[in-house]
Amino acid sequence: MTHHYAPLNQIVQKYLDYLSHNKRYSPHTISAYKRDIDRLINTLEEHGYTKWGDAQADTIRGAMVAAKKADLAAKSIQRILSSWRSFFTYLLQQGVVTINPVEGIRAPKSARKLPKSLEPDQIIQVLSTPIAADDPMAMRDQAMVELTYSCGLRLAELASLNIFDIDLADASLIVTGKGNKTRQLPIGRHAISAINAWLQQRSHLKCLDANALFINHRGMRMGARGIQMRMASMSAAHGQHIHPHMLRHSFASHLLQSSGDLRAVQELLGHSNISTTQVYTHLDYQHLAKVYDQAHPRAQSIQTKALVKEKPSHD
Repeated sequence: MTHHYAPLNQIVQKYLDYLSHNKRYSPHTISAYKRDIDRLINTLEEHGYTKWGDAQADTIRGAMVAAKKADLAAKSIQRILSSWRSFFTYLLQQGVVTINPVEGIRAPKSARKLPKSLEPDQIIQVLSTPIAADDPMAMRDQAMVELTYSCGLRLAELASLNIFDIDLADASLIVTGKGNKTRQLPIGRHAISAINAWLQQRSHLKCLDANALFINHRGMRMGARGIQMRMASMSAAHGQHIHPHMLRHSFASHLLQSSGDLRAVQELLGHSNISTTQVYTHLDYQHLAKVYDQAHPRAQSIQTKALVKEKPSHD
C-alpha cells in the first residue's frame, strides 16, 4: 500500500526507530538525524508543501543555496544532504514518495583539514607528573589518557568501557565501536600500569555502577563531557590542551609514522573504509615534508622561497 499523500511529521518517528533498532545507530546520531529532518520539514513548510511527495529537486537545491548564503559550513551542508538523502531513500522504500528529490544533488566541497595531533614528548610531559597516592581521581584521569593514547579510542568507546572488557593478563581489550562493531586492541605497558593503579583505588570507592571502568566522584560512570573536562584540566596544568579526539589522532599519526602500515592502523582505529584512515598519510607526509625542508639544502630554497647560496654539484 502506498502513502504518497502522507503529511509531514508522519513516519518520522518510525524512521528514527528504524535507525535505532535496525541500523543500531547511537542516540547521539539519531538526535542529529532528527534535527536534520526537522530542518527539512521547515523547508517544505516554507514553500507551502504539506506532503513528503511535494518535495522536488529544486526545493532541495534552493535550501542548500540558502544554507550556503547563511554561511553554514560546507561540512554541515554535506551532512544535511546525506541525512535527507537517506530519509527519502527510506520513504521511497516505504512507498511514501515516488522519487528521491535529493538524489544527484551534490554538496559543496569542504577543505579537508588535517587532524591536530601532539608530539610524543608533549604527551609524555603531561603523563610524567607524579601523582599523589591520596588522589584517586588523578590516577583515574591518567589511566584514561594513557588508555586513549595507547589504543586510539574514540571518546564514546572510552566512556562505554566496562571492567570485563579489559584483559590485563593478555594486555588487551575488547571495544565496541561505530555500528556496534567490536574489535580487540593491544594495550601498552604504561597504560596497563596506569589502569592497575586506578583499579586499586577504585576498589575502595563508592561505586554505583559495578561494570563501569571509569567512575566519577559520585560513583557513576564517567560521561563523555566529564572525560573531556578532566583531560582538559589535567593538560592545562602543563600548558597543553588535550582532548580525547586529539589523543586518537596522535595515536594514528605516531603509529603510521613508525610503521607505515596503513591497513593495520585502519583496523586499530576501527575505520570501515580505508579512505577515512588515509587522512593520516597526509599528516605523515606533512611531517616528512617538514623534516625534508629542514634537512635538505636545495629543498629549503624551494619550500621557503628564500635565496640560498648553494655549492655547485659535481654529481
